[in-house]
Amino acid sequence: MSKTSIAVLGGLLLALTTQVQAAAVDDLQAQLRAQGAGPFSAAAGDTLWHSKSIHAGEARSCASCHGADLTKGGRHVTTGKSIEPMAPSVNPQRLSDVAKMQKWLKRNCHWTFGRQCTAQEQGDILAYLRTL
Repeated sequence: MSKTSIAVLGGLLLALTTQVQAAAVDDLQAQLRAQGAGPFSAAAGDTLWHSKSIHAGEARSCASCHGADLTKGGRHVTTGKSIEPMAPSVNPQRLSDVAKMQKWLKRNCHWTFGRQCTAQEQGDILAYLRTL
């Protein structure tokens, strides 16, 4: 296979992955809008992502585990477990499955903020993450 063919194939694969991510985020945001949320704001999601909350006696933010640079991996501060990069631009698996997004938003909002994130907050976080 020629270098040109490989480049074209790689470009098509990237385009398909981007479409799958966009469709999954669009689907979940449509569900959140049906709950009365929206319009969603990447700037509000960025603010929420970096905001600190006192939970279980310690200051936490999403960046506590995921790190400041979402194109790089993180580490869970309690378990030490490695976390793959959040940026869909470097981790095509991110934002590609509605059920996984719902699961991790529920789990991580509870761990970080000590509560379920609102539909608006979830949509804003997704809007922020999809810009990365």
